[in-house]
Amino acid sequence: MIQIGIRLHDVNAGLGPEKQTMEARARTARQEGFSCVHLAFAKVIGGVSFDAAALTEGLGMYAKGVFARAGLDVAVLGCYLNLAHPDPAKLREIQSRYYGHIRVASIMGAGVVGTETGAPNAEYKLDANTHTDEALETFIRGLAPVVECAESYGVTVAIEPVWNHIVYNADRALKVLKSIGSHDLRIILDPVNLLYTGNADERDRVFADAIDKLGEYVAVVHLKDFVREGDKLRSVAAGTGEMDYSRILRFVRERKPFIQATLENTTNDNAEAARTFIAAAYAAG
Repeated sequence: MIQIGIRLHDVNAGLGPEKQTMEARARTARQEGFSCVHLAFAKVIGGVSFDAAALTEGLGMYAKGVFARAGLDVAVLGCYLNLAHPDPAKLREIQSRYYGHIRVASIMGAGVVGTETGAPNAEYKLDANTHTDEALETFIRGLAPVVECAESYGVTVAIEPVWNHIVYNADRALKVLKSIGSHDLRIILDPVNLLYTGNADERDRVFADAIDKLGEYVAVVHLKDFVREGDKLRSVAAGTGEMDYSRILRFVRERKPFIQATLENTTNDNAEAARTFIAAAYAAG
């Protein structure tokens, strides 16, 4: 059975900003029928930078209690920073924040520490060098010590391929997995993130390729939809765009029992409908 979750920062507890706490969001997520969340501390706890100094054992135990009381698992503890940053000092600072997230994840029992795969510039934007082999090697060098830290804590790190980032397809992701060679390095599969206007019409082929090459490494699935706006794809809630989930859900049903799948790009108006949509599509086979 699939376990459907939600990004916690997409949950609005219906309160004023000063009361929109992590605890209130967690309670609301459970009330809406979700069993797990994707958690980004900085997006649900205001006024804290969550640098390495803030990522304490106490934070881990506090968060563990919050989600236990709400009856939720933390499927992904997100740390979506640029591990290919060109400034060595900034890269060390970024890596230290990953080490802190790993330490906290080990205490609170998060499923994975999740990350995207960056860009070879300080702006973290797609440029002419982002899809080069040199950028990929830079990312692998930045990721390797993070995975080594995760191994020492018994924590899983999962990378999320995204078209606009360095690891933009299944082949690149597989190269990272093979280069690092760690059992504690896995994949977050977000099918829509593998798409851009140039391959959106071939999405079934793109998804089949990702499943074939990365299926055994997939730890978590992200589910959203997309609509076309000019020369760009805009992410929207599941069931409100062009996506056909049949191949992805068949893969989950046949090969990933009880996998956690978190919804993205939902709003308070459509989150429960998106959950119901995915649950029904999964049950229908």
